[in-house]
Amino acid sequence: MKLIEPVTTIPDRDAVARWREDFPILSERVHGKPLVYLDNGATTQKPATVIEAERRYYEHTNSNVHRGVHLLSQRATETYEAARARIARFINAARPEEIVYVRGTTEAINLVAQSDVRPRVAPGDEILISAMEHHSNIVPWQIVCEQTGARLVVVPIDDRGVLDIAAYERMIGERTRIVALTHVSNALGTINPVARLIEIAHARGVPVLLDGAQAIAHLPVDVRALDCDFYAFSGHKVYGPTGIGVLYAKADRLEAMPPWQGGGDMIRSVTFERTTYNAIPWKFEAGTPNIAGAIALAAALDYVDAIGVDVIGAHEAALLAYATDAMRALPRVRLIGTADHKAGIVSFVHEDVHAHDVGTILDHHGVAARAGHHCAMPVMQRFGVPATVRASFALYNKREDIDALVAAMTEVEEVFGR
Repeated sequence: MKLIEPVTTIPDRDAVARWREDFPILSERVHGKPLVYLDNGATTQKPATVIEAERRYYEHTNSNVHRGVHLLSQRATETYEAARARIARFINAARPEEIVYVRGTTEAINLVAQSDVRPRVAPGDEILISAMEHHSNIVPWQIVCEQTGARLVVVPIDDRGVLDIAAYERMIGERTRIVALTHVSNALGTINPVARLIEIAHARGVPVLLDGAQAIAHLPVDVRALDCDFYAFSGHKVYGPTGIGVLYAKADRLEAMPPWQGGGDMIRSVTFERTTYNAIPWKFEAGTPNIAGAIALAAALDYVDAIGVDVIGAHEAALLAYATDAMRALPRVRLIGTADHKAGIVSFVHEDVHAHDVGTILDHHGVAARAGHHCAMPVMQRFGVPATVRASFALYNKREDIDALVAAMTEVEEVFGR
């Protein structure tokens, strides 16, 4: 299996400066200081082309899709479905019908849990996840287990935040009905060897869902090369708007799945006696969708492709190396998540200061970083900390942003130092 290999060319400072000009919010000031935005793991900022795409839709195209014969409805439908095809190309899906619009990664995983997995599991069956999962890839499976009597099985991680692959192989058994894993850990930055993990699961006839929320903007994703059965991601993590996301699923799996929600647009015909469902993917898209969000997401993917995910990844890898060295040099700071293969995420704790206090001081210096459990409380428990501070990078970040983070951390020492 040949996957896309990232290039090693790192963009120069002028290129990054040009990219930064595309993001209006980066000119904001916070507490009188220039904004240093290092909370990209929570949500990325939006380039002007994405903002303009959404504005243009509402000014010139606003209408419901699939339901009208008038020009605006036809125009909206064409643009909305063109966005679906654009998303399919971005992840190399076999056809646009394998792309289901959802609100985000969370809804995508819940859809698979309730529509694909719940109908085919029984008491004693197993659902396999890892110890580094986001709550969105834990709680939906716990709900299914409560509903069916199935059992949640958790693959451990080591002290660096690396998945125990030997344990993973042992833990896939005859009763395993699905494997659900994160592509990239949101709390640790670990990049899982998902191609290998999928191959192991498929050799035993087990389907695999990948939570791609933290991968989609940073790594090339080719769902056919990976051969995953499901891939979920959120638009707002890849420079698109909030409230729009994607579930990719192989067409045969979608055909076999019953709808999760009922209502308008997911039907072909309705009588009081019987309803005939629509074809895929529309049978999973009940109600008026986030039309503007889908169109703007397509614009975001155009933007990313124009730069190149491989170029973005190389830039972020350089930032990660620089930030890792800088944070390791700080007194009483400990990194949480030190895998060899990481995306642009640095999580850390201060020995004497709670993460929330650190985050507050950073904010007063204009540095926006995340402080908390990152919707990954089991990860915090695994490392014996209540919370971490997380700095996460995007294409518009520069070394000076990391320097600002380090400078702000010196005040943490001054305020709370021994």
